[in-house]
Amino acid sequence: MNQYLIETFQWNDGANRKVLEKIRQLPDKNESIKFFSHLINSMNKWMARLKSDANLQQMDWWIPAYPLDELEPRWNECLLNWISFLESKTEEELLEPARFTGLDGGQWEAKPKDIALQLNYHSIHHRAQIQTMIRQQGLQPDFVDYIGTVYRKIS
Repeated sequence: MNQYLIETFQWNDGANRKVLEKIRQLPDKNESIKFFSHLINSMNKWMARLKSDANLQQMDWWIPAYPLDELEPRWNECLLNWISFLESKTEEELLEPARFTGLDGGQWEAKPKDIALQLNYHSIHHRAQIQTMIRQQGLQPDFVDYIGTVYRKIS
């Protein structure tokens, strides 16, 4: 499971980097920056939940929206944090429910495996929205489907 989750984060990383390159070319970058920042904030907030970070309650899912030139380094940092976290866990630890404080202040639990999967699925969802914004502004989005990274022509 660890390796599968790491590979999923790595695939999402490649797709998100292609999208980030297109964001840099957009005439109106604001909305796509907001969504890309949200992906970073979500990864950071979930990590803070897993680590019982004292700053958790001050963290927001949507704010801040980072300046364009900060997106790549912030993405790199949150991605490396998640990969390091996954590498440090045993299979059993990824399947053991972790407690965290929810938006309502209550105590919740979820398996780290499910949180990691959620973050990757969440990335796919918002990346599709950004791809739509790219197309609406007259650019051709890159092909970022998973299958494009694993299929090969044989004849």
